[in-house]
Amino acid sequence: MAGRKVAVAAVQFACTDVEAENVATAERLIREAHKKGAKIVLIQELFEGHYFCQAQRMDFFRRAKPYKGNPTIIRMQQLAKELEVVIPVSFFEEANNAHYNSVAIIDADGTDLGLYRKSHIPDGPGYQEKFYFNPGDTGFKAFKTKYATIGVGICWDQWFPECARAMALQGAEILFYPTAIGSEPQDGNLDSREHWKRVMQGHAGANLVPLVASNRIGRETVETEHGKSTINFYGNSFIAGPTGEIVKLANDKDEEVLVAEFDLDEIKSTRHGWGIFRDRRPELYKVLLTLDGEK
Repeated sequence: MAGRKVAVAAVQFACTDVEAENVATAERLIREAHKKGAKIVLIQELFEGHYFCQAQRMDFFRRAKPYKGNPTIIRMQQLAKELEVVIPVSFFEEANNAHYNSVAIIDADGTDLGLYRKSHIPDGPGYQEKFYFNPGDTGFKAFKTKYATIGVGICWDQWFPECARAMALQGAEILFYPTAIGSEPQDGNLDSREHWKRVMQGHAGANLVPLVASNRIGRETVETEHGKSTINFYGNSFIAGPTGEIVKLANDKDEEVLVAEFDLDEIKSTRHGWGIFRDRRPELYKVLLTLDGEK
């Protein structure tokens, strides 16, 4: 009996700070992924411009746009419908006086299936997101698309196993993580790329689901209140299989389109047979609801 096979893609590219150029690049690479057979295509985090969170600047709030009527989302809806592909679209959301790092999930007929807002907001040198973003209030979600039920986390979310497990528990068959990560401005010797990959490989293996991560490349310099800050984004976008194995991997400098196909019915049978969800003990996990480990 034929399984339910789905090809997924991760794209990576260097962003300019001109929105129209980046949206055009994203569309070009989505079309390339579609030609390679991809049915679900992931674009990197906040792809409309430079990663502005290197600085704390009030003028950067002007980059935010409301969810409804967002021109980039509308364009991606048209593209998704034309190509019959699913596209998670990362954007800087303005919601009255709140701001979020968000993803709109666009189905293969162009329908907007809803919104996920980034739950875990980092705050450190070069990655000062707490200045811009409220903590997401949507909770973790699974979205039923034409081709698969998918879960989407955003960048820092990918370091938290609770996020991946919550999406898998809701039926997510594939996990997607749009990302913006690279060098650490405060420590030129710190290179997190291998750690970054291994953590997400663990999510794939622990939940027996494929995982797609899309990261940007290129050197970006932002004027901050204390001078210039520069990050070298290290790409390494990848697709992992359901035991955590990397099946497709990009390098740290080139624009790339990665495509891999998975038989979701076969993976489902393996996941159920392995027993990791059968043998869970939620009643013993109450400590996870605490910050300090004290029940």
